[in-house]
Amino acid sequence: MSTLTRSSAVLPNIAGPADDAAELSRLEAWLPPLLSVIAGMVDLTGFFTLGHIFTAHITGNLVVAAAAVVHGGPFNLAQAIAIVVFMLALAVVWLIAQASHRRGPSLARLLLLVQLLLLAAVLIFSVIMRPSAEPSGLAAGIVVMIAVSAMACQYALLRLAIPGAISTAVMTGNLTNTVLSLMDLMSKDRALLPVDAGRLKRSLHLLIGFLFGCVAAAFAVHQLEDWSWSFPVVLAGVALACAHAAGRRTEAVS
Repeated sequence: MSTLTRSSAVLPNIAGPADDAAELSRLEAWLPPLLSVIAGMVDLTGFFTLGHIFTAHITGNLVVAAAAVVHGGPFNLAQAIAIVVFMLALAVVWLIAQASHRRGPSLARLLLLVQLLLLAAVLIFSVIMRPSAEPSGLAAGIVVMIAVSAMACQYALLRLAIPGAISTAVMTGNLTNTVLSLMDLMSKDRALLPVDAGRLKRSLHLLIGFLFGCVAAAFAVHQLEDWSWSFPVVLAGVALACAHAAGRRTEAVS
């Protein structure tokens, strides 16, 4: 075999990881802001229609449940169950990722599909069972657990497939990064934080995206009630479609 032939045989193996790295970098740029909008929508829609339970900010459920236990206030069992379901959903997503043998962009597309299916299930159950009419009932509890599982899938997606991305729901951390970085930029003295304009920009985009999702969901809940779940479902479908389109472009180039 000639040197040229041997080189051409090796090139596809070299290009593959490089293409994945480039696609992963592009996903890291546009996917987390879109997912942050979805997280904001899911959190606020769940809070207003499903008995004031946080479907995206599990820490909130932990705080409320602990306060109820200590002070003897009204205890919502679904809040405590949501914490356990979130942990179990994370474990299931890990098992899915492990069994799929996928990594990077390919794994991201798979988990985006799982999230879309879970959010679609939330919408279907909500439209059929109308859980908002009885937020403390069994139907609302079922929808809460599916929505919590969808958010667990989103967070696991970022950690497993796009580990360099910033969390789409830890708004306290994103707000902290944004304010402190802005203070460093405006100060004439030595910066107290490592200079990272890119991280500041990403944190700001996620913060704005989450707030936009909350505001949009508030209007949707007011106008559409249970049908408001259609908004995060549509955005999840857009995210999956864009990720698949990016994957096809990468394959075409390689």
